[in-house]
Amino acid sequence: MSYELYYWDGIQGRGEFVRLALEEAGAAYIDITRQSGPGRGIGAMMAIMQSHSEAHIPFAPPFLKDGDLIVSHVANILFYLGPKLGLAPDDEGLRHVVNGLQLTITDFVAEVHDTHHPIATSLYYEDQKEEAKARSAYFINDRIPKFLGYFERVLQQNPHGPKHIAGDAVTYADLSLFQVVEGLLYAFPKAMSNYSSRYPLLAALHDSVAQRPNIARYLKSERRLPFSTEGIFRHYPELDMEVP
Repeated sequence: MSYELYYWDGIQGRGEFVRLALEEAGAAYIDITRQSGPGRGIGAMMAIMQSHSEAHIPFAPPFLKDGDLIVSHVANILFYLGPKLGLAPDDEGLRHVVNGLQLTITDFVAEVHDTHHPIATSLYYEDQKEEAKARSAYFINDRIPKFLGYFERVLQQNPHGPKHIAGDAVTYADLSLFQVVEGLLYAFPKAMSNYSSRYPLLAALHDSVAQRPNIARYLKSERRLPFSTEGIFRHYPELDMEVP
């Protein structure tokens, strides 16, 4: 039976963190809103979210269906999938460490989103450009180094070595860090121009994930949608800036 992934069509968004795990594991899954036909498309996703009969309805996508079970929120989905896909440590305690790292990534991604929508998600970017410029300057100068510096330190202090963020094998958190770096390189190329010298272990992790066979194939496939100004990571030149 295939997993069913529900997320908005046409963008990577938060659903991409789940896709990377499924692709790395070679798992069978259906990207529901990218399909047509009965039980497919945006309508199928909205029917679940607006259901008056489902026992546990999700507030927003992404969410995953595994048989009758519906699991929502990126970190929660990955915590569920990790052991099933071989992308979580065998040790229970370390699985919670990886979950904590994923939750920190979730916080970081929320701050990325707020660079272009600092007032309200219901407003267009054009309605909050000045506020977005101020928010992005703070994000570039303070929040990027705070988060990336943290992940660099975690890699450095991993008892099993710096090739992975936790433990001695790839986990979904490694894949998610790859996606974060990819997104930042797209959204803030000037701010990230020297990131590899500032965070060499994180840069090496990013490159190693990109070279994993299943991920490399996925990145070249039509299933990997490009970044755009419709997703979480958006490149607006006026929001980008070089850092000393």
